Amino acid sequence: MERYDWERLSPLQVGKFAEYSAKMEFTLWGFDVFSAEVDEHGVDFVVRMHPGPYFDVQVKSARGHNYIFLQKDKFRPNDRLLAAIVLFQQLQPPSLYVIPSTQWLTPNKLLATRDYEGKKSLPEWGINLSQANMPILENYSFDRFIKSLPAGNGAV
Repeated sequence: MERYDWERLSPLQVGKFAEYSAKMEFTLWGFDVFSAEVDEHGVDFVVRMHPGPYFDVQVKSARGHNYIFLQKDKFRPNDRLLAAIVLFQQLQPPSLYVIPSTQWLTPNKLLATRDYEGKKSLPEWGINLSQANMPILENYSFDRFIKSLPAGNGAV
């Protein structure tokens, strides 16, 4: 059995692994991590660096290059809301990316907005994962997020 054989896991297992993986990365960098008991507001957990701000975090995962979406009624862009994206490439360790929610206010090839006016689907923010968009996604690597935090938060 291969260690990173993501295909053998169910979608629920992959999602749980993604959430725990993101929590552990934040913990390794000295953040306090607070789990949400109920995920009805689109927040999987809250992180806080003391002293410093807190962030609400919504975790999404994908195996390979797929489309990921976040419902607009639960994911409302603001300065304290982050999307933690965990990508699972077969036989490789997972990759973690952190996208500040306000980035969707200026869509690009990677980050999309879809309103579906007059249709049954709910409005959503999207992430177009593809090989061509990976260089854009790399701008949101977890390491870059950590380095972007103000000095003095203990995370750099």
